[in-house]
Amino acid sequence: MNLYYNQTDGRWSTADAWWVSGNALQDVLDYMYKTGSAEYMDKAAHTIEIQRAPLNWWPQGGGDFRADSTDDTGWWALALLRMYDITQDASYLNISMEDEAYMYSYWNQTPCGGGIIWDIRTLSYKNAISNELYISLAAALHNRIPGDTEYLAKAETAWGWFKNSGMINSQNLINDGLSQTTDANNGDAAVCVNNGQPTWTYNQGVILGGLTELYRATNNESYIQEARLIADAVINSPTLSPDGILTDPCEVAAGGGGCDGDAQMFKGIFARNLAGMYSVLGQGDQVQYRQYLEQNAQTAYAEDRNATDFYDVSWGGPFAGSSIAKQASAVSLLVALI
Repeated sequence: MNLYYNQTDGRWSTADAWWVSGNALQDVLDYMYKTGSAEYMDKAAHTIEIQRAPLNWWPQGGGDFRADSTDDTGWWALALLRMYDITQDASYLNISMEDEAYMYSYWNQTPCGGGIIWDIRTLSYKNAISNELYISLAAALHNRIPGDTEYLAKAETAWGWFKNSGMINSQNLINDGLSQTTDANNGDAAVCVNNGQPTWTYNQGVILGGLTELYRATNNESYIQEARLIADAVINSPTLSPDGILTDPCEVAAGGGGCDGDAQMFKGIFARNLAGMYSVLGQGDQVQYRQYLEQNAQTAYAEDRNATDFYDVSWGGPFAGSSIAKQASAVSLLVALI
């Protein structure tokens, strides 16, 4: 808060991607929700007030967290739901409902038989993150609105499409999205297939949140079983969890030199959603997941932190420098364990 927060524009870093500030807001709100602190409430409300206004850099409207990709809206909408949880102020719930409608307006059957497109400028790309965020948002709205059936039906439909889309690979990990090709066995008809792009940790994480919300809504064990398959795949992956430390594919150099400002945020999102998932399990089933996060937090604290409590991207260290995304990711990890 002291180094990164910009009171003037209500963002943690004007130079970094807008969605990163949405996640930093989520971190601050999660901290207050779990601890009962109201220390940052004024700044959180200030951020929401300023950032919901039309964006000067987005020429096609803006307002209530609308930008040039559907996932931007999803990040802010989920943060607004946490603000609603803390305050019970229905205005925050209403904004999240508007955001859901905006995201859903980009659901279409062609291509890929369903799904929400990611890139609003070009109306293209069915990817994991936009659809995972939509599942999480719709299911979370259902769980906060007594008597709802609409949001639950949408979330279940979106999950059914996602599960069968091909984005979940044979290792139970989620690649970035879908690409179009032709099926020679079906008259060269257009089909959508897994694009084989990286299995980013945040794509493994957000779906855990969506499946957990669906489980809370329905008590259908299949949802939490699917979530555990994905979580276990991450924990047991020699690529994503070498030596038990969560690692993104871009961490190819000391200090995560291959990770851009977006990817520096990814691992904290996984940690946040893994903690949410294991919170609905029995105590015995929680142990392995909590121990995994504890190992990551202890390692990051010992190896990836400087003398003034800033963190780098690679939790196994060494520390080379911080950024708002790196710091917010570490906050997500630590708050997940409260």
